Amino acid sequence: MHALVTGGGGFLGGYIVEALIARGDHVRSFGRGNYPGLRAQGVEVIRGDIRDRDAVAAACHGIDCVFHTAAMPGIGMRAKQYDEINRIGTDNVLFACKAAHVSRLVYTSSPSVTFAGDDQCGIDESASYGFDWLTAHRAYYSLSKAHAERNVLTANQLSFRTCALRPHLLWGPGDTQLIPRLIARARAGRLRRIGEGANLVDITYVENAADAHLQAADALAQDTHGEAAAAAGCHVAGRSFFLSQGQRVNCWQWINEILALLNLPPVTKSLSYTSAWRLGAFCEVGYHLTGVSAEPPMTRFLAAQLAKSHWFDISAAKRDLGYQPCVSTEEGMCRLGEWLRKTAKP
Repeated sequence: MHALVTGGGGFLGGYIVEALIARGDHVRSFGRGNYPGLRAQGVEVIRGDIRDRDAVAAACHGIDCVFHTAAMPGIGMRAKQYDEINRIGTDNVLFACKAAHVSRLVYTSSPSVTFAGDDQCGIDESASYGFDWLTAHRAYYSLSKAHAERNVLTANQLSFRTCALRPHLLWGPGDTQLIPRLIARARAGRLRRIGEGANLVDITYVENAADAHLQAADALAQDTHGEAAAAAGCHVAGRSFFLSQGQRVNCWQWINEILALLNLPPVTKSLSYTSAWRLGAFCEVGYHLTGVSAEPPMTRFLAAQLAKSHWFDISAAKRDLGYQPCVSTEEGMCRLGEWLRKTAKP
């Protein structure tokens, strides 16, 4: 197929590009960078901003399936920028897909769209969005992703099939967000265990998440055949799916295992959830009043994420996408360790 990957130069986007190339698909990437590494692989690289509707429309011309991974991550306080990139940017992709008669869209969402500050133990896709809590607690990333996911699923129709995937805590070689931040905080002596340290979480090795995106695209292609899809029991279009390794881990034990890959000491200092929550509220107010654009060291959303359990039922992805995490957590940690030892700064 002719595939477009928005954010093809990013972490997950890059793995999706590689998987598409490996099976012989024609790949186009859309993003703000030049990415000579992608060009060297034969990828058609188009530079542009997801907020530019005309640029997105041009990138979608002649495309069969769009993988929309481009997004602004983090816990920052810039509500307008999160909304422009994550929600409006996704609306631009939807508009462009329809104008260019793209038949399929696989959207990279986040499990945090359902997070309301409490433990989530084995929940499935029937869980509602956490709009009210997220709005009150300044989790602009999750709020914008929730609105975007809802718009993607609402846009589903017979001639334009859509679905959303929710990989939890993406990690692996090439990570530019989670792992580097953990290591930087640990080296600066600023990493604290939040809460009692017993919370269980799901994690997702990036290559497994990339495989799931291709499986979703193929499942959507079957869905477009109507009766054939129904006979095969394939009902993917218009739905969201949680993704993970299928094996939850203790959050803080896993963090310590990551630190150990670089011979860094484990996290020993701790902060109660209540104290972290109050610190987050203080930081939010302070950053709003001063107009600081950088991310605060703590927010109420982050405090809850680090102290609460959040793991999910992925049976729908297994049943309807054929998803199986082919790279085990143990193998993934070995690959991560090799990459970190080659690339991490002393």
